[in-house]
Amino acid sequence: MLDMMKMMGKMKEVQARLKEAQDKLEHLRVTGESGAALVKATVNGKKQVISVDIDPSLLKAEDKGIVQDLVVAAINKAIEEAESQAKEQLKKSTEGLLPNIPGMDLSNLMG
Repeated sequence: MLDMMKMMGKMKEVQARLKEAQDKLEHLRVTGESGAALVKATVNGKKQVISVDIDPSLLKAEDKGIVQDLVVAAINKAIEEAESQAKEQLKKSTEGLLPNIPGMDLSNLMG
């Protein structure tokens, strides 16, 4: 019974650390660039777009399709990097609390 109580205490600690890590993700900022940095998109660790910056040289009617493609590419790069950093932050937050079980991926707990 003592082991079960100890394990329950450990799970509460894991939950608290995961909550803390999730809260920190809102403040994580990652910028993705495309078109030689003519388009920049910034997202947070929760994969929400914070801002999009488009160089004025691209703002011509005939370039609309190119600009749209560059915006999508920049956002996707920023989201990819945010996911990578979020996984790393989760790993650091739970270090030493959970056993290292091959194939066990907790990244889906990060929202």
